[in-house]
Amino acid sequence: MYHEINQLHYGVAIEREETLFKDKSPYQEVEIFKSKGLGNVLTLDGLMMTTEKDEFFYHEMISHIPLIAHNNPENILVIGGGDGGTVREVLKHKSVKSVEMCEIDGMVIEASKKFLPTIACKLDDPKVRVYVEDAIEFIKNKKNCYDVVLIDSTDPMGPGEGLFTEEFYTNVKNSLREGGIVVPQSESPFANVNEMGKMYKLLRKVFKNVAPYCGPIPTYPGGYWSWAFCSDEVEAPHCHKKVNKQRADEISKLCKLYNTRMQTAVFDVPNFVKEIALGE
Repeated sequence: MYHEINQLHYGVAIEREETLFKDKSPYQEVEIFKSKGLGNVLTLDGLMMTTEKDEFFYHEMISHIPLIAHNNPENILVIGGGDGGTVREVLKHKSVKSVEMCEIDGMVIEASKKFLPTIACKLDDPKVRVYVEDAIEFIKNKKNCYDVVLIDSTDPMGPGEGLFTEEFYTNVKNSLREGGIVVPQSESPFANVNEMGKMYKLLRKVFKNVAPYCGPIPTYPGGYWSWAFCSDEVEAPHCHKKVNKQRADEISKLCKLYNTRMQTAVFDVPNFVKEIALGE
């Protein structure tokens, strides 16, 4: 039995059938096990990362909201995301010409290719270039390169800790082209209140426009997750903003979760989320 207890002292339990892969990289313990009901499950240092059954909740939300909000997303950077799910979703957009993925831990990539093939299925696509590097160093000299940057990181601890700093977010901002958008995952507004609050304070120092959006993820702490829509030129696509309905409709047909109406609805977050993220 796999257990993860969150900061509120409750958690998730998953019946496991067998361990498929377990090893320790220079950065963390990587494990993939076969579960009884959720397919294969990836954990890092014992913390839930993804399951074959519910991975689409996370990967569709981090990818399609910002890409549809951008007028013409062509060059995309994914930071982290070694399981490949975010890259897979990004490539559903016809406008995308190239996707770079910078993942610090090559073991995660190789294990995912072998044991999570439906998630990692696009990592060898001709449009994709994978860098096994520290994103903190990778991004420092990138200027005017990307239309959208997706920070598909672990929690702010261990190898992911350096991805939650003002210097890092500033370097990410500098890597954007005009009209660029950044979306990092921003933790659970229910189970990770302190971490989320600190993160949004940093983001608001760097970007003119910062807006949280939320969605369910059954196996994540609290079952409810958030992402931060960040840009200097683009405001979050609330209901009164124009949305490219044709593009959104095309993507909707390829998704399990995302649909056109969600493009604006996800920004109508609960009051307690506004308080954490925006101090409102």
